[in-house]
Amino acid sequence: MDLLEHQAQELFAKHGVPVSRNRVASTPDEAYAAAAEIGGRVVVKAQVKTGGRGKAGGVRLADGPDAARDVATAILGMDIKGHTVHKVLVTEASDIVDEYYVSVLLDRSNRSFLALASRQGGVEIERVAAENPDALARLQVSPAAGLGWESALRLAADAGLPDDVRDVVASILVRLWNVFRSEDATLVEINPLAKLADGTVRALDGKVTLDDNARFRQPGHPQFVDVSATDPLEVRAAEKHLNYVKLDGSVGVIGNGAGLVMSTLDVVAYAGEQFGGVKPANFLDIGGGASAEVMANGLEIILGDPDVRSVFVNVFGGITACDAVANGIVQAVGLLTGRGETITKPLVVRLDGNNAAEGRRILAEAALAGVRTADTMDGAARLAAELAGKGA
Repeated sequence: MDLLEHQAQELFAKHGVPVSRNRVASTPDEAYAAAAEIGGRVVVKAQVKTGGRGKAGGVRLADGPDAARDVATAILGMDIKGHTVHKVLVTEASDIVDEYYVSVLLDRSNRSFLALASRQGGVEIERVAAENPDALARLQVSPAAGLGWESALRLAADAGLPDDVRDVVASILVRLWNVFRSEDATLVEINPLAKLADGTVRALDGKVTLDDNARFRQPGHPQFVDVSATDPLEVRAAEKHLNYVKLDGSVGVIGNGAGLVMSTLDVVAYAGEQFGGVKPANFLDIGGGASAEVMANGLEIILGDPDVRSVFVNVFGGITACDAVANGIVQAVGLLTGRGETITKPLVVRLDGNNAAEGRRILAEAALAGVRTADTMDGAARLAAELAGKGA
């Protein structure tokens, strides 16, 4: 989960990383109040999960509360690379003398962690790495040993940071490691880490990515979910503990297993080329042992998508046999009917694997309205795409 800047700054402050005074605002009046509280010149920054905010006009200076309100009025509601601005961060303006870059990240290729530092902050670090690789110092960090003071100081020296800030930057790197480790992050980044005219060093921006797989041991992390930037169907699916991603097509897809669902998306897209470019509408993996309730919840989410014209249920029976899946589908339709959900969109079901024939028999005998079966994955995908094309 990527965090917004103000959320990253919140975690930095929690672990002792120095940040500027700031307040979050959702309205121009709140921006006025924030600027009045902070005092003096402020910077109003769009809160979106993408780069290039400054170039898009999403980061602006304001000389006081009135100007902050005017700037917030202009920024709120902006579209920046497909992201709508719902909040701004009002932060005290800084008299910057120098800018640096520091980060800690998960190094998947080496199965360890990596700390980075550069004398060239405030610009895209990818460009620095490409144009001047020597300007980016790297240090492999052992998960067992962590990033200690001496290692952090050596990294700051390798990056060519000025002598007068090396100790401070080293201490910030250690604290950044604490953010990374304690919060179960896969990336923590400060760009720029700025030296100010008064000699202090602060994080003027921040980027943090948290590991969703560790959320079970991080009770405070759900508060960071940005519902305003998430598709409402994905929010509903998450509430039902479904592994769902909204796409832009018209064939709803349900499968048991991430690999099977990914393959199903490809097959539907290929079949859809014959019917005007029909595409899959979602990714939904209900897992290997899905109950009737899970199937019902999945169908409810997909059928609630106005873009969906047909649904393709693609199941390979393994530990959970196809007859159990078929009974689950029958029960799921019953549960939906009991909830007042009328199924008006056609469902194409393909069952293969353990007890597939018995599963198809159960569905045939149930004679559910709008439910059709297909023997092969390609045939089911073609039928679902054709039905979606007719319903468009």
